[in-house]
Amino acid sequence: MPQPSMMAFEEALTALEKASPCLVQPETIPLNQALNRVLAVDIMANINIPPADNSAMDGYALRLSDRKENTPLNVSQRIPAGSSPTELQEGTCARIFTGAIIPKGADTVIMQENTSIDHHGQVTFTQLPQKGDNVRLAGQDVKKGQRVLAKGTRLKPQHIGMLASLGVNQLNCFKPLKVGILTTGDELISPEASSLELGQIYNSNRLMLVSLVQELGHSVQQVLHAKDTIVDIETALKNLSRDCELILSSGGVSVGEEDHIKQVIEENGFLSLWKVAIKPGKPIVFGRVFNTHFIGLPGNPSSTLVTFHWFARTAILGHSGETFNRPKHFKVKTDLQRAKAIGRDEFLRAYLTDNNQAQPHAQQSSGALFASCVTDGYLHIPAHRTIDTDQTYDFYPFSSF
Repeated sequence: MPQPSMMAFEEALTALEKASPCLVQPETIPLNQALNRVLAVDIMANINIPPADNSAMDGYALRLSDRKENTPLNVSQRIPAGSSPTELQEGTCARIFTGAIIPKGADTVIMQENTSIDHHGQVTFTQLPQKGDNVRLAGQDVKKGQRVLAKGTRLKPQHIGMLASLGVNQLNCFKPLKVGILTTGDELISPEASSLELGQIYNSNRLMLVSLVQELGHSVQQVLHAKDTIVDIETALKNLSRDCELILSSGGVSVGEEDHIKQVIEENGFLSLWKVAIKPGKPIVFGRVFNTHFIGLPGNPSSTLVTFHWFARTAILGHSGETFNRPKHFKVKTDLQRAKAIGRDEFLRAYLTDNNQAQPHAQQSSGALFASCVTDGYLHIPAHRTIDTDQTYDFYPFSSF
């Protein structure tokens, strides 16, 4: 069973969602700068898409009642895309091209492959069509007045295309969240150093956290590193609080003699959450320091990654105005068996096999990052649950974060 001081995974995640208010203001930006930005308003369609009935094929537009078996029709007009047709003459058809407006009076388009043209230029239709075939109706994709995109949507390329099709060239988006990153640890040195001294390791979390924040579309204002002393950590957090809306740290959140983050937070702010029943990554700190929102992650690289994906990402989405949706997942079986349950929700880095089974990587240490580079996602084993080949479990692809 988890210790009383540990909060259950689902309870902690829900609490974090509720305690992460939007911290950023909206601004008006050009559409061509809006990729990966978060909408600050709902987008309503001011036109129909398509704006008029148009042809889905190259072919011939006609009034279906004018078609008689083996009786050719004269072509009364030619309608390329972008032109304005005249009303269709009774008893005739119109040569029409993909995307061109359907002339008034026509109700069907027959594709050119199902026609033949005689030496007089008259058209015979070789296949019986249905009324409305190959006609794209006005508003078929989007109707005027419809909500197209909701406030809180992070804009992807398809959203940009949709907005362009509505004639939107400027829109209100939230400003990127200003994030400060702090890594801690006497043993950590920059990857730029030419060699390691005994007891040193390269600082992998620094650039990983920068990349994770930037991947979500936000601004890393400052990146600092502090030695494992109260003074260094307090000074770094004070400096970050001046320019940042959210401070994200790694390391120093456990209960060892060299772990001082919790004490500094309590002396200069408050804690909302500390220690979650999750593996890897039990020590997590969430609160405020120097009047700035703060989330502290454990320092072991795999623990940092897992807790960023589940907790820091949640806070960042809320603070940046983005609608929070839980990561997509699907059910899988696994070839792993474990009769003993543990008291924490576990996230195993796992491959997906060809038969859609999850195969955990052999190395699940909280300090080992390589497994996350060669696997496909997380196999979630809920707390107090055994692992058996007959059961199904949730699998979260890395791409869903």
